[in-house]
Amino acid sequence: MASRVRTAADAPMPPDAALKLLKEGNARFIKGEPQATRTNEAMRQQLVDMGQAPHTAIIGCADSRAPLETIFDTLPGDIFVLRNAGNTCTHAEGSMVGSLEFCTGKLGARMILVLGHTKCGAVYGATNAYLEAKKNEVSSVNSALEGLLLDLAPVAEKAVADMGAHSDADEVAAHAVKVNVFHTIDFLLKYSAPIREKVKSGQVEIQGGIYHLDTGKVEFMGRSPQQAELLSSNLGLPPSMTREGGRAGGYGPPARGEHGVRTTVDSAVPAEEALQMLKAGNERFAVGAPLAKHATSKMREALVSHGQAPHTAIMGCADSRVPVDTVFDAMPGDLFVLRNAGNTCTHAEGSMVGSLEFCCGKLGSKLILVLGHTQCGAIAGATNTYLASKDGGASKSAGSALEGLLVGLSRVAHQAEEELGVGAESHRLISHAVKVNVFTSIDFLLKYSEPLRQLVKSGNLEIQGGVYHLETGRVEFMGRSPHQAQLLASDSSLPPSLQALPIRTTTDGPMPPKEAMKLLREGNDRFAVGAAVAGKISSDMRKALVKEGQAPHTAIIGCADSRAPLETVFDAMPGDIFVLRNAGNTCTHSEGSMVGSLEFCLGALNTKMVMVLGHTACGAIKGATATYLQCKAGNKPQVTKALDALLVGLSDVAKKASVELGEGATEQQIVAKTIKLNVFHTIDFLLQYSPLIREKVAAGEVEIQGGIYDLETGRVEFLGESPNQATLVKSGAVMPPSLA
Repeated sequence: MASRVRTAADAPMPPDAALKLLKEGNARFIKGEPQATRTNEAMRQQLVDMGQAPHTAIIGCADSRAPLETIFDTLPGDIFVLRNAGNTCTHAEGSMVGSLEFCTGKLGARMILVLGHTKCGAVYGATNAYLEAKKNEVSSVNSALEGLLLDLAPVAEKAVADMGAHSDADEVAAHAVKVNVFHTIDFLLKYSAPIREKVKSGQVEIQGGIYHLDTGKVEFMGRSPQQAELLSSNLGLPPSMTREGGRAGGYGPPARGEHGVRTTVDSAVPAEEALQMLKAGNERFAVGAPLAKHATSKMREALVSHGQAPHTAIMGCADSRVPVDTVFDAMPGDLFVLRNAGNTCTHAEGSMVGSLEFCCGKLGSKLILVLGHTQCGAIAGATNTYLASKDGGASKSAGSALEGLLVGLSRVAHQAEEELGVGAESHRLISHAVKVNVFTSIDFLLKYSEPLRQLVKSGNLEIQGGVYHLETGRVEFMGRSPHQAQLLASDSSLPPSLQALPIRTTTDGPMPPKEAMKLLREGNDRFAVGAAVAGKISSDMRKALVKEGQAPHTAIIGCADSRAPLETVFDAMPGDIFVLRNAGNTCTHSEGSMVGSLEFCLGALNTKMVMVLGHTACGAIKGATATYLQCKAGNKPQVTKALDALLVGLSDVAKKASVELGEGATEQQIVAKTIKLNVFHTIDFLLQYSPLIREKVAAGEVEIQGGIYDLETGRVEFLGESPNQATLVKSGAVMPPSLA
């Protein structure tokens, strides 16, 4: 076997050659004759200086008891490893697909292996949950782990269909492990255009395999039977993105468990002790003196028969160039490892949270470590995406799962820039963003997992962060999140992608304007970052809206040209907002309709909040500005159709914008100013010509505010009340001009 690591200086390896290396490495592992047992500073420096070039990307299971790099006897950088409970894309769609697109695109890997394993806790749990739900007709989700198991139900369902309804549950679960491997392969082929195209062209091969815990042998199963059919898919994004025994202190040898590795017969390791094990193991790794030995057949048998008892769960990055288990000189079963590009919960919420709930709840781990690393490709890409978006040089939308992952992570780069200050050098920004991202992932776990939160509150769990330095091999341990105390007060029980919002009906009563505005802001923030939760609507919800009636918390006058439903922009459920739309979000030529509709909403439906919402790049305002400039040049426009009249009516607002800006303003500047003035123009019309609206505003019962929706960022700029409100509430007009 080659004694040097693969780097970007090496040519991409053909799939058949990569598969041959995997088979040969697994054969050495089975015989207990590994060759890839040591790394040194020169190897790590090569990977830093020249970059990695993995020959294979592997989706494996966090429950497989052994590092995948160990199973295939590979050197650092040889394989690109992604792991979660169940080697699945369930709840981890964007993260897994995006990570693989990064590996096969940027890093040039030409082989993908989806690797299940016998006695898989996630698949067995999903099978039992499916059989129990089928028996009792119950399928509720109260935690991310339960959500993960529920979404693996199609795998269990197919396994039951293949094996027969009267088959033994263990036999069905064993078959479900194989079904699940092809289920994951099929997902990749169906929902990733970049991967699909590479497979079509013969550039990339995707195959499946099963790792047998008792023998150590990997059963290679080849391609998915559905590959030919799935290569005709035209879907480009995953669904969720379209909207060692323990260690003693010091650097001594492993304090082995009863069976040589940690199993359930060994007592749980306290968090503080587990952390010391990690530190001691990392020190051994960094100085090139690892003590962890490869598991013998008896050790593997013990992990199968007694079950694993990892002392720590680690969420790491797939781009870290080295197995997490190796970084901490850990034995099989010591660590429960989850990896994706960016060690993030972005687009992998249910999978990551559910997997950690399983580890800390079922397996009894007392420590979670979120581990970033220096020179992280995902964070560098996200930072560059953020900087390009600031300069207007990059799309804010996701064209692939990888782009969606980077856009989702760009919030971390934004926070890093705020902390360092605008103008910070790119390399400093990326380095700081790595640390920010670690705490962002910790904060997500604390905020959205009730089981993890309760374990932390009771002192039965510690969640801490760290950064692995590629250059030195050392881990910088960063401790708890600065926001832990605050986040422990969270009442969220599910990650955003698993949540379902309630609907409002008349039984809820009116909502005060400030609360309504808070919901609008929170909903728009979820929409802007791609974490919308509205949309899970049941028949009971629809029936309630019919039987009990709607009670919208806000009425919105928006523009028909805004490119997105206003309910989507504010991530609102049916019945939450009362929407009126026309070209230009105006009362011009639609006075009675708009005013009358709002009076109905405020009077009959008792809504307390009104928003007039314009948007950037508004076609109606552009047309009105062009009409005004045409008139100013002495070319009176011909009014031959309703649209002409609408633009002439709106041109008065453009004229006001031009006057305020002064001579020399460009047409683009006038348009931007007019969009804002037009929002207040509509608000002023409502206050001037509707006694009902005017009286409710004067009495403090109703608020009318304005906003501008930015088509590029998805964010709404909230403008507040009209500057003219105090004067207009004294108006004496009783009807819109067209109705007077």
